[in-house]
Amino acid sequence: MIGSSERAGAGAWDYWRIARWTGASALLLTPLVMMQISDEWHWTIGSFVFAGIMIGGVLLLYELAARASGSLAYRTGAAVALLSSFLTVWTTIVRDDGTGIGSFAVIMAAAIGGFAAWFRAEGMARTMLGVAIMQALVGIAIATAPSVANTPDGSLRALSFGGFFTALWLMSAAFFRAAAKGNHQPAAMH
Repeated sequence: MIGSSERAGAGAWDYWRIARWTGASALLLTPLVMMQISDEWHWTIGSFVFAGIMIGGVLLLYELAARASGSLAYRTGAAVALLSSFLTVWTTIVRDDGTGIGSFAVIMAAAIGGFAAWFRAEGMARTMLGVAIMQALVGIAIATAPSVANTPDGSLRALSFGGFFTALWLMSAAFFRAAAKGNHQPAAMH
């Protein structure tokens, strides 16, 4: 029999889940509304499908991470890592400046490292630290590339972009590290 405190916790969790999916739906519907208001917005059906897959995919992955561990630190680390991945893909597509392969390599490293660590908090902390270092190196490589260095403020923008995402990956690593110290490990996925 479920106690009242457990039901209260489950109810709060359901409210957060509803809030996440409602926010995602609102985010997806924003371009539709903006297309009615402004001529600057030109989304096709394919754009909405792509955005829906991206946003829905991130939320589904977060749902899996949330079920894998009861630790708030673990869930927060997963949320920050997923947000970093989502923003990296989104900004890379929007920028379309030819430097996207490095960004996608960073995300692939995060995914492969997560699988290699069996999504355990301690391994995820190490993975996110490695991904942060990789992100910093990719940012420096892009900033010093001749095509970027020759554009006005190109190097500064590349370093700022790389620094922002490096900070997000480090934040994720810190949350996973905190989860590992709290011994709230998810069950190994086989």
